[in-house]
Amino acid sequence: MNYNDILKRIRYTFDYNDETMMQIFLKGGESVDRSTLSNWMKHEEDEAFEKMVAKRLTVFLNGLIAHTRGEREGGSPKPEKYLTNNLIFKKLKIALSLTTEDVLEMFILSGKVIGMHEITSFLRNPEKKQFQPMKDQYLRQFIYAIQDKYRPSENK
Repeated sequence: MNYNDILKRIRYTFDYNDETMMQIFLKGGESVDRSTLSNWMKHEEDEAFEKMVAKRLTVFLNGLIAHTRGEREGGSPKPEKYLTNNLIFKKLKIALSLTTEDVLEMFILSGKVIGMHEITSFLRNPEKKQFQPMKDQYLRQFIYAIQDKYRPSENK
């Protein structure tokens, strides 16, 4: 998944308007104007489409944590230089106050068979032996599971 898609999915899932999105970025430590935000939301074929960089998504995810859980003392954390699927997964889990059991249940309900040991391996320090890099398909499924949980379709 590219960073623009992740941002779009989160926005859609929680029905955030432009003002809320800009506030979340501000809580993450950076100001974003409406036109930049709009360009990130456009389709890739659109001339005005702007590709989002890792640092900006990190700022947004840090802001999302502050938005949902409250701002922490000492201001917002510095955005990480490198963004991996594991880090995106971890930040979303923190922002939504999900336990590992919640994540497992969300995967099961979305139809993805995954074990508890796999989930915990995604959350480990990359230097640990049990660490496992999260593949795009797992991150995509997790984001869909978030959408199913927080914005269920009317067809169900």
